[in-house]
Amino acid sequence: MIKNFYLSLFAVLISALGFSQTEEINPPDYIKTVTFKSRTSSQGQLPILRLGESFNLEFDVLTTDEPDFYYTIEHYNYDWTRSNLVKMEFMDGFDNYRIVNYQNSFNAYQLYYHYDLQIPNEQTRALTKSGNYIISIYNENQEVVFTRKFMMYKEQVGVGVSIKRSRDVKFIDRKQSVDIVINSGALILNNPKERIKTLIIQNNNLHTSIKNIKPQYTIGKELIYKYVKETAFWASNEFRFFETKDVRGANVGVQFIDLKDIYNSYLFIEGPRANRPYTYNPDINGNFLITAIDTDDVDIEADYTNVHFALQYPELKDGSDIYIYGNFNNYALTNENRLTFDKTENLYQAIVKLKQGFYNYKYVVVDRNGQLDEGRISGNFWQTENNYKVLVYYRDLGARFDELIGYGEANSVNISN
Repeated sequence: MIKNFYLSLFAVLISALGFSQTEEINPPDYIKTVTFKSRTSSQGQLPILRLGESFNLEFDVLTTDEPDFYYTIEHYNYDWTRSNLVKMEFMDGFDNYRIVNYQNSFNAYQLYYHYDLQIPNEQTRALTKSGNYIISIYNENQEVVFTRKFMMYKEQVGVGVSIKRSRDVKFIDRKQSVDIVINSGALILNNPKERIKTLIIQNNNLHTSIKNIKPQYTIGKELIYKYVKETAFWASNEFRFFETKDVRGANVGVQFIDLKDIYNSYLFIEGPRANRPYTYNPDINGNFLITAIDTDDVDIEADYTNVHFALQYPELKDGSDIYIYGNFNNYALTNENRLTFDKTENLYQAIVKLKQGFYNYKYVVVDRNGQLDEGRISGNFWQTENNYKVLVYYRDLGARFDELIGYGEANSVNISN
């Protein structure tokens, strides 16, 4: 109770100071495998949920003690600024409670504790408003350990999504364009060209999403988006992948395995694909799935391995860096997933500790100015199979927050001109 009081006081002070958490805070090295699960998906992917749908936030803590963690949930607007709603307006119940559901690992070389927070629960009975949310995980010292964004939508409009080759002939072989049709149905939209906002997401990656695109024109109850450039994404290439479900034997993408303090999985040495012909290779669009053979409960029985990545690529001497990323690390660009150049081996290398499973990943380049280039190593091909999600937000006249009123999804496997 005392800890809950201080956490509540801490949250109030943050609110009073006008603190706005617009960017996610990535977890420290000892916290791994942060995963949202719902009845519709067990893969690690961006959580876009129906209002009222239950979900679980799970993560592993690679320590030998049993640390206490607490959670808070805040409501945000379309642009990830804090909304004007007070907690009782978007939440039935309370937060700032300790996560009580956790288990220690079993029969694994890497000791860890698996934490599982379910929403709703006895304290946080329901989230009652659609829109953007951030869940923050605190330790017992009231320090934010990590945060995650999630969205809850209430289906009030129809959202049609189709994927086309780029209408810009300069990029027709390298980009994909997203066309959108929003049908308001029985919902009356006031000044939709100004009050409707869309967010277009490629492969569950919020960092590369396209924002603030206005409808080009309206036909009756439909808002039409058919842009030449504004809704176009670099098509990139299929994700690379590997599987470590068996730590004692090499699987897909793994060249060999070695047991030291924990298992080490050495992936095959890879090269750039930008100058190679496109080859369709089915993936799960950047997601990951925890899986392990001969286990009853992968949450606590799947082991951790040091995964050794190796990329044969000329050393970049212009201040650029190469990173490995995917949904397994929330598409973060951190020192942990940055490759270093080994002059002896003439390779870029990195070691990342990951739980057993099937992982999609990509090698990306970030230049000295912080500009991300996903295609420099992988290439960009219009044929690439990508997933696209479209979120539709609306703020009515006099409203105090942005509602998430529609959700649409499409895949470029059926791309057309």
